[in-house]
Amino acid sequence: MADYAQPEMLVTTDWVAEHGNDAGIRLLEVDVDTAAYDEGHISGAVGLNWQTQLCDQVRRDILTKDQFEQLCRDSGISNDTTIIFYGDNNNWFATYALWQFRYYGHDESKLKVMNGGRQKWIDEGRELVTEASSPAATDYKAKFPDDNVRATKDHVLPTLDQGAVNLVDVRSPAEFSGEIIAPPGLPETAQRPGRIPGAANIPWATAVAEDGTFKSYDELQEIYGGAGVDSDKETIAYCRIGERSSHTWFALKYLLGYEKVRNYDGSWTEWGNLVGAPIAKG
Repeated sequence: MADYAQPEMLVTTDWVAEHGNDAGIRLLEVDVDTAAYDEGHISGAVGLNWQTQLCDQVRRDILTKDQFEQLCRDSGISNDTTIIFYGDNNNWFATYALWQFRYYGHDESKLKVMNGGRQKWIDEGRELVTEASSPAATDYKAKFPDDNVRATKDHVLPTLDQGAVNLVDVRSPAEFSGEIIAPPGLPETAQRPGRIPGAANIPWATAVAEDGTFKSYDELQEIYGGAGVDSDKETIAYCRIGERSSHTWFALKYLLGYEKVRNYDGSWTEWGNLVGAPIAKG
């Protein structure tokens, strides 16, 4: 059985229990349920709200470079800090946050995900605390954005009739077919249901085991390779708002070692509203 391409990108709950409060380590919790952190979190962890802190509040976009720098400074993160990301829903938004850190050039060797996330920590009976962390501010400086990890509509549109890239739609089969626009309980942020023509439907959750940890290298290779995702081509993953697809981006890039993988964070909220963009249904 092959090991992951970059196994160092994952840490275990045991590792976090032993090293989470070490000097130079910062735990970041990012949850779908934005109230979860206040209800209990790992000691020393800083909570980030994806709705208010990981996106621009005026533009429909991710943080600007200046906003990202300020977020890091307020979170006690220096340029040499090793960051351990975790959260609920098998690390949906944990990988989304890591993707933004990768986009703004934080040292890749200092970005890691706690495998299994918040639920695995809880299931193992480990302690949660309610006291919020208040780390000292830093003078963090971000690098120029790395566009190699991000896709826009301008990356997708020219490829539709060429078959030059793998398009991976990580949403549910009902979203993919156009039966629904958004998952139950989440706002319908597009006018049209459906998918990008030519995309393969590989729901994000197929990559995780019952305990929320990532499946093995061989299992992941069977899932994505078996669905025709060619490792020699560029791959673009998308979902509704870019968080589920960041989970697949992480699995493809770091666990399987695909060389060229982008997360299309505009995803269906952009494509489903985009004038002139073709869609497929059924």
